[in-house]
Amino acid sequence: MQDKSISDLAAGLRSGEYTSVELTQHYLDRIGRYDERLNSFVTVTGESALAAAKVADARLKSGDAPALTGIPIANKDIFCTDGVRTSCGSRMLDNFIAPYDAGVISRLKDSGSVMLGKTNMDEFAMGSSNETSFYGPVRNPWDTGLVPGGSSGGSAAAVAAGLCVAATGTDTGGSIRQPAALCGITGLKPTYGRVSRFGMIAFASSLDQGGPMTRSAEDAAHMLQAMAGFDQRDSTCVDQPVPDYLAGIDADLKGLKIGLPKEYFGEGLSAEVAASVEDAIDAYRDMGAEVVEISLPNTDLAVPVYYVVAPAECSSNLARFDGVRFGHRCENPRDLEDLYKRSRGEGFGAEVKRRILIGTYALSAGYYDAYYLKAQQIRHQISDDFAQAFQQVDVIMGPTAPTTAFAIGEKADDPVSMYLSDIYTIAVNLAGLPGMSIPVKPVDGKPVGLQIIGNYFQESKLLNVAHRLQMATDWHQARPEAFS
Repeated sequence: MQDKSISDLAAGLRSGEYTSVELTQHYLDRIGRYDERLNSFVTVTGESALAAAKVADARLKSGDAPALTGIPIANKDIFCTDGVRTSCGSRMLDNFIAPYDAGVISRLKDSGSVMLGKTNMDEFAMGSSNETSFYGPVRNPWDTGLVPGGSSGGSAAAVAAGLCVAATGTDTGGSIRQPAALCGITGLKPTYGRVSRFGMIAFASSLDQGGPMTRSAEDAAHMLQAMAGFDQRDSTCVDQPVPDYLAGIDADLKGLKIGLPKEYFGEGLSAEVAASVEDAIDAYRDMGAEVVEISLPNTDLAVPVYYVVAPAECSSNLARFDGVRFGHRCENPRDLEDLYKRSRGEGFGAEVKRRILIGTYALSAGYYDAYYLKAQQIRHQISDDFAQAFQQVDVIMGPTAPTTAFAIGEKADDPVSMYLSDIYTIAVNLAGLPGMSIPVKPVDGKPVGLQIIGNYFQESKLLNVAHRLQMATDWHQARPEAFS
């Protein structure tokens, strides 16, 4: 059952082969059986999931049933969910019960999907390994001694292990695509503004974007169809019609122009990962695509720019967590200053504190022009690099991550090395472009991801390009044996 696609499961629900209650119970049983080894869920909402499944079954019988009706999914614990703890992986929000639904949650509820629970994540989405969570690290289903990637590592691990059909994630600098690559699943970061950020707890407001994490591009299309759309409550959401993402997913790729940035295939890239990516590129050549070398000359500046812009925005966004209105509050504060200091000191973990300090410094008097303003100027140049590249090619491809999954604890004390895990994904967020990662040939049993980058609002093209490779190969069908 857990190996079936959304389309197959939806067909089974409509034919009466099984009910949503039976399907939901199957996944709840798998979570109960396997998640102790993975730690992919923070909260399991079994009772409400079965109640929602009963409603879904009634909708299916009545004939008034959207495409995702009765499909069990999970949501990253960064999306506010009415009546459910929304922790953002932090002690700061360990006791926070959201009083409303995020825009994404509302849309998925309207689609008829069933939420199994909330998935673990790096604290406030800050991390590339899912080791910064207050609830402990998530483990990779392919090898539980390895990280799943982050910050959406809980969602990636849950999908890869078959604990849910699909999950939501968020991507600020690669946090959907990098864990998708390390766990061997499909992850899509839409164009900035394509999916509502309302009720998605902010890390870096000009970079954060929600998206789907699934087994296949076809499943990602189903999820994005439900998630995308204008939300007047989000000032960064774009009022643009949502296309039918499944309509052209089978289109022929003959004549497609693929750009390979020379900067993505240099020093730092594992030779084995490069070979797997080249095999995928060869498959596209066999399908009639044209492959050309391009240049993104400011690629090496993406990481330093990101680690000025993102911490600066994080410093501002996290100022609200002060122990006064909601979230963690220290015991017996002596005065207001002590309340602020101890509540924030106790509530935030080391990585979050590090980024707050960096961001506050970059925004301080005398340093704003030297750091934050300069970073925004270079960010514009990075966007220009992509704009020029898309005058020559239809999509850009390369590795999602420079290596396969690394051991838990291997980079925990080396933040710079950890930051470089996102070296190929960060520029996409700085430019606001859509990008996705799909599985290609594994290396020594470890998943490898191919990154596909498109022009603004070209998610349909990305899904088409990804789907055609998945129809021609079986790399995306590999499953971790321990969770079969």
